[in-house]
Amino acid sequence: MRLAASQLPPLVHSSGKALQQRIELIVVALIVCLLIFELIRRRRLMERYAILWLTAGLTVLVLAVWTGLLSVLSRAAGISYLPSALFAVAFLFVLVMLVHFSMAISKLSDQNTILAQRLALLEARIGEVLSRER
Repeated sequence: MRLAASQLPPLVHSSGKALQQRIELIVVALIVCLLIFELIRRRRLMERYAILWLTAGLTVLVLAVWTGLLSVLSRAAGISYLPSALFAVAFLFVLVMLVHFSMAISKLSDQNTILAQRLALLEARIGEVLSRER
């Protein structure tokens, strides 16, 4: 039994360049997900940050594989070239991650300032105690 071209999944009858880009994006998304799992396993990446990266990687992977969803999203955004829509989604995830990490850095900077002030107060108290003992 032979399938007509219209019955084949979108991955099969995509243009050559678009198909190649989708395959490359699938490979990149899989590599990112595997890298994140490896970093978690080695305890080099905390789970709360890994969730962001895994969500981004899995979203790009799902959109690269499921072209129907990507087509709907790209039409809604007014993007006619599907690989561009996929890269736009990936860019949005990177933007969200940058904002999240900027917030984390700001919080850490404030905590660092507070710790430096507490350390200075403790050093001053130790200096007072030592000067009284002499």
